[in-house]
Amino acid sequence: MFQVRIHGRGGQGVVTGAEMLSIAAFLGGRHAQAFPSFGSERTGAPVVAFCRMDDKEIRLREPIMQPDAIIIQDPTLLHQVDVFGGLKKEGYILINSTRSFEDMGLGEFIKGFRSERLLTVPASELAMKHVGRPVPNVPLLGAFAALCGLISLAAVQQAIDQKFSGAVAKGNQAAAKEAYDIVMAQETAAQETQHA
Repeated sequence: MFQVRIHGRGGQGVVTGAEMLSIAAFLGGRHAQAFPSFGSERTGAPVVAFCRMDDKEIRLREPIMQPDAIIIQDPTLLHQVDVFGGLKKEGYILINSTRSFEDMGLGEFIKGFRSERLLTVPASELAMKHVGRPVPNVPLLGAFAALCGLISLAAVQQAIDQKFSGAVAKGNQAAAKEAYDIVMAQETAAQETQHA
């Protein structure tokens, strides 16, 4: 079972992001579930949502305390909330930011993690460019697909089609694809550096 915890603020589509991740996993042939942590969802309040995916039926229903991956939609939460609690050292970290982990004050924390599983993507900027609103959830799904390979970009695109329509769907698909392409380009560059 692969478990993902998504952190953000109300108004950023945290719950929608988890739901779309589960739809993409389901479309890829996996069992999946998504659910929010019930609390305040007022605009600006910290919000957590969860997604589980597995090749067999999922019976668990409790919050994810030991995630395999963390997606952080709002980097201002990094030093306000324990967003990394329970994350395994082989886990994935995806942060919506233009800054590096070191620039965000996480240099010491990430020692011991696998560098190829740590990623920042300018998701808010991509959403603004393609959708006209800085809602990072969909670009982060595209980046997540490239980062861990558990869901495909095609499944993310299908999930977008199920959730949105018209220009909003097209904009979100373009944002997800650009985020996916950014991650794939970074991975290719890293591999070339290793083999040089």
